[in-house]
Amino acid sequence: MKQKDTNAAIEKRSAPVVIDGANLVLGRMSSVIAKRLLQGESISLVNAERVVVTGTKDSAMAKFKARRELTRKGFPESGPQYSRTPDRMVWRCIRGMLPLKTKREKYALQNFRVYVGVPAELKNSRHERIPQAENTLEKGFTTMLEISTRLGYTQKKTVFIGGGERA
Repeated sequence: MKQKDTNAAIEKRSAPVVIDGANLVLGRMSSVIAKRLLQGESISLVNAERVVVTGTKDSAMAKFKARRELTRKGFPESGPQYSRTPDRMVWRCIRGMLPLKTKREKYALQNFRVYVGVPAELKNSRHERIPQAENTLEKGFTTMLEISTRLGYTQKKTVFIGGGERA
């Protein structure tokens, strides 16, 4: 029974849905995308650097900085490695909302791509919005690009291709 479900998820990968992440709240957007990935949709998220984190800039920075500084006492280089790039931080947030270490998570992540900016092959495609994840605040939020820059990210022309590869 479960084998049919995973085969259906693989078959749906042919037509990716392009979602524009500009001005979307990170947590709300991530939960919607994770649910759609588990249903077998293939999703490409563009403009990951313009995704919004609500709260003051200091509180958002403190959360990401504390996570980044986690290390082991004996051998700090082998500790958890948290990326500074906005695409990887968004990808990791969505990965955290998927079932841990299962085939469903593996197939869902194979159907998911995160991009900084809009790549050339997706410029002409229709970009979908998630209305329930729209940011309605005028102040009290920060973008992933601001957080990444304060963590030490220098803007390069990098595009996350998914599955751990960079081009």
